[in-house]
Amino acid sequence: MAHMLVEAQTDETEPHLEELLESVSIREPKDIRRAACNLHDIAQRRGFRVALCADISSGKTMEDAEGNCVNADVFGWVKHSELWWKDPQYALHSPIPRACRYESEPFWCDASGFHVHPPNSFLDDIDLQNYFAALKGRYNALIVVPVHLPFGQVSANSFPAINPQAESFPESFAKFGHLLGALTRRIICGYVSLSRKSKHIPSDCGLSKREAECIRWASVGKTDEEIGEIISVCRSTVRYHISRAGEKLEAVNRTQTVFKATQLGYLGNSHG
Repeated sequence: MAHMLVEAQTDETEPHLEELLESVSIREPKDIRRAACNLHDIAQRRGFRVALCADISSGKTMEDAEGNCVNADVFGWVKHSELWWKDPQYALHSPIPRACRYESEPFWCDASGFHVHPPNSFLDDIDLQNYFAALKGRYNALIVVPVHLPFGQVSANSFPAINPQAESFPESFAKFGHLLGALTRRIICGYVSLSRKSKHIPSDCGLSKREAECIRWASVGKTDEEIGEIISVCRSTVRYHISRAGEKLEAVNRTQTVFKATQLGYLGNSHG
């Protein structure tokens, strides 16, 4: 079950947030390791370990400029039982990445379920008891920070307590959840921006109202003829608009045209 969170608190002993954000900022490859080490130190001083995954759809782990895995080399996930970052299917069977697909704000979880605000019914069907049982007491709860990025990319990140018997986890989340969330978003956004090898879409791909309208209907399986009837144009005109949209998006076929238009947010959530 998803539960309400304890109200966030402010820790007067925290260094200035801007200084901490700058310490985990990534602008060039050499910054990756420094930022990861700083995040590790910040989290450790507050009683947490760090586990980062920049893209749950990719089996590629986060690496520094020399190709070292930061989850192993910096965050210390090196024991045989801790090599989650080596599992290319991790995002398919772990409940944590799955939850990050449904939630965009930091939350915490334990065997009793997810603790989020506001409540999220999509999380209610995700079972965490087997997940935490498999950990055999190594940690009993963790803070989770989803980061939703351009082009539909989802990043899933977690902070388990170093001491499983530490103070009440709701209080720990209330005290540090906002900070860890802000720092995680900063390091992940910098890493992803830097590591993205090629553009998913051209920079000047504005679609016309008619092009976007045709693609919206195509995305729900309407044929050119059906789209023409809906928007009162002939089938050849529909074909022309979808073809032009594909050219602007540099798509190789109709399916990719719909996919790239979705990445840009042209399709929205309704077709009424």
